Amino acid sequence: ITKAGARIEVLLNATTRRNEHGKVIGVVGIGQDITARLAQEREYSKLIDTANAPIFGVDTKGSVNVWNQCARKLVGYNTNEVMGHSLVKEFITEDYQASVQTVLDKALDGVETANFEFPLITKAGARIEVLLNATTRRNEHGKVIGVVGIGQDITARLAQEREYSKLIDSANAPIFGVDTQGKVTVWNQCAMQLVGY
Repeated sequence: ITKAGARIEVLLNATTRRNEHGKVIGVVGIGQDITARLAQEREYSKLIDTANAPIFGVDTKGSVNVWNQCARKLVGYNTNEVMGHSLVKEFITEDYQASVQTVLDKALDGVETANFEFPLITKAGARIEVLLNATTRRNEHGKVIGVVGIGQDITARLAQEREYSKLIDSANAPIFGVDTQGKVTVWNQCAMQLVGY
């Protein structure tokens, strides 16, 4: 507490003082005001927790250590149910565990991944599709301490794309599409029946 009554946070390193005979005669303390840094960390935590995108983090062993409100709403697990648990082994479908683990391992090596699609299993057992950006987390000394993932639920978008594709394929008129190089990218059943390709 300062003379003005303000509370400050101090990081203190203390070491013993000894006389010429090695007898302890006191303590020397070296302090550093970390009030602003702690306030910034609290603000950062609040920003992550209230973001409108699912955000999760894992430590270097793959255990969940960040799980924001949006992730809780999307997947149905509260923070206490996921913290310390293996993200890959417990919340990723078996067919994607190896590829998700590879993305996390790369991020732990400093290689970040953008727009990686994978499924998550909700508490209710439903499969949801997530588009993920995985970013390396480092401490104040630059040491890798984990990975933070910012996701987007793309389940509805993928369902809509499948429905669109089904509508095109089953239309009673020939439908085709080409890219900018003239390569065919869409060719429905009616087009195939009409021209034989």
